Amino acid sequence: MTEQQLPSWADPSVSPAALDPQGVSRRQLLCSAGLFGAAFALGPTAVPATAADRRYGGNDPRLAYLVGDHHIHTVYSHDAKYTFSQLAAAGAEYGLDWMVFTEHSNFGHARYGAPLEHEEILRARAENPRQLIFQGLEWYIPAAEHCTVFTAPGPREVDLLTRFESAYDGKLLGCTDGSGGGTDTARNEAHAVKAIQWLAEQRRTGYVDDVLVLANHPMRLGIDSPHEMRNWRDAAPEIMIGMEGAPGAQGAAVPGWRGSASIRGEYENKPSAQSWSGYPADAYLTYGGFDWATATVGGLWDAMLAEGRPFSITTNSDAHRIVFDTWKNGDWLPGQTFDNTGRLPDPVNTNTPQPGSDFWPGQFSRTHVGVTRYGYRAVMAGLRAGRVWLDHGHLLDGLDVRLKRDCDSGPGVTLGGRLRVRKGEKLTLDVTVTTASRPNPRGIVPELAHVDVIRGAVRGPVADRDAWQAPDTKVVRMLDVQGRQGTYTLRIPLTAGDESFYVRLRGSDGNRHGAGYLGASVDPQGPIPHEPGNGDPWADTWFYSNPVFVDAAGA
Repeated sequence: MTEQQLPSWADPSVSPAALDPQGVSRRQLLCSAGLFGAAFALGPTAVPATAADRRYGGNDPRLAYLVGDHHIHTVYSHDAKYTFSQLAAAGAEYGLDWMVFTEHSNFGHARYGAPLEHEEILRARAENPRQLIFQGLEWYIPAAEHCTVFTAPGPREVDLLTRFESAYDGKLLGCTDGSGGGTDTARNEAHAVKAIQWLAEQRRTGYVDDVLVLANHPMRLGIDSPHEMRNWRDAAPEIMIGMEGAPGAQGAAVPGWRGSASIRGEYENKPSAQSWSGYPADAYLTYGGFDWATATVGGLWDAMLAEGRPFSITTNSDAHRIVFDTWKNGDWLPGQTFDNTGRLPDPVNTNTPQPGSDFWPGQFSRTHVGVTRYGYRAVMAGLRAGRVWLDHGHLLDGLDVRLKRDCDSGPGVTLGGRLRVRKGEKLTLDVTVTTASRPNPRGIVPELAHVDVIRGAVRGPVADRDAWQAPDTKVVRMLDVQGRQGTYTLRIPLTAGDESFYVRLRGSDGNRHGAGYLGASVDPQGPIPHEPGNGDPWADTWFYSNPVFVDAAGA
């Protein structure tokens, strides 16, 4: 593979005058972290921890955040439309540093499409070494929904994906719990666990350098039960690292576009015979564009975090068909099908808007991953570590989170990290916000209205693996930041108690709020569903961060 190059905003040889306002902002953040230039040089992994990093309380390195999207479909998916080049170019236009192309499993994909796309990816890596392009797969999980699976670049990346697809994909093996009946749910759930364990073994033996799995749109159909998600995580926590906190298809409910019943994310389903019966009907909606499992304070995501184990959230485009785009699928040549070609015909421009629900990669949904070096392994290491925050509508240019004991002088721990404390110790949570510096793709300069601090007790593994509530998690601070511009730091005091806990952050443009799903005493002003057919995504934007864990001595 051709040698990588730093992105323009991180490359000292690129003049600041040649950067757009957000590029200048990102360079300033890099400088403030002490990572500009040689310190942010290419490298396979993060900087090793020093002795000071390992002392009581722990300290994390300064980070730069790379922006990406781990769920993108091209003509190599049977239900998509755009060429690989169209989507890669769009990602570059909207400022993405990394992208994962995740085609749907299909016999034609396994036999033909995956190798063909791999050739395109290799060319793209050589032609544009400033952009990190991963190859992945959207796995049909036996007995459940979908997952992103992707690997680090290497000589066996496409081989691993096609072997995995052929051996473990629920669609190809008939191991789904769909409406066809006759399914063996216990067998299928066990096969999903075996699949994740197999991926872990390929990493452990060095067959591939790295591989990660993230659950996609977990509540869209309600068939990803809490116990299944825990089983996937526990099968290989270093591989199965999290889920989409917000799905793609964020343009589905643009007023007047798809219809009066449309919901952001295409979360337009009702419980079915295959859905887990413990989910309420309201779980099948999005809240501020976010999946119910994430948006509900004290809900399923918090229930998993309350066990004290990391489980990351992300957001992405799930690009299939772009809102207001004018391209349509091309026509098949005689005798050609997806099964015998592994790819759709190239699209054709009609100059007339075509049906669609999605945004281009990076246009609306962005996942920010904290790294100390620039490269593929660094992105995967940052995702695994939970150094992740996400936003919609380009709500923020930057976010840096540090938690430390007041008696410590170091920078403290950051997202995904753990801080060891004693009962009664005073802590400070520093939240450094960099506000939006330019209009987003909708032509709006977003304005952050509030930052919420959410705290939950850590009680360890649950007896009921289908439990979806964390009753001790709630919003503990709501900080009004309306009118604040540039870069500023919020300093929030916390006190360690008898038991371990975690804190996470959330905020929005302030346009749409209401009592959270579990009540105003838990979440006074949380995200709420929009009216069907009237969900302009640009008018209701949020950011979320992964948690920081606080481990109480003796807990």
